[in-house]
Amino acid sequence: MIVDKNRLSKQLVKHEGMVLMPYRCTSNKLTIGVGRNLDDNGVTEAEAMYLLGNDITRAVEDCSNHFDWFHDMPIHVREAVVNLVFNMGVSRFSKFKKTIAFLKAEEWERAGVELLDSRYAEQTKGRAVEIANQIAGT
Repeated sequence: MIVDKNRLSKQLVKHEGMVLMPYRCTSNKLTIGVGRNLDDNGVTEAEAMYLLGNDITRAVEDCSNHFDWFHDMPIHVREAVVNLVFNMGVSRFSKFKKTIAFLKAEEWERAGVELLDSRYAEQTKGRAVEIANQIAGT
């Protein structure tokens, strides 16, 4: 073994600290975690996909915890709802009362149309259309 990663990790956490939100370090570099310089290093594709997997899990948990109807939906609708919650958060999506009412009533096309009648759809354009079509099953 070239280095003892466990021992070195403990030392680096002690010296660098661990900050779980992005911040500017003393060199004014955007930094996160244990001294990860995002300005110069970014993340690898594998790291981005790992983070995405965690974020999808979190969005699914949010949907499961906030919407008692979520597990009764067809998979394409569940995935559309997770996409929406991933993008805007569960608290903001919860304000889409009419869309949610149509989802609960299994009126897929009306739910998609209602989603498109929102500021969200104006802001996200193609994404909202794709998700509305996904809900409608088209």
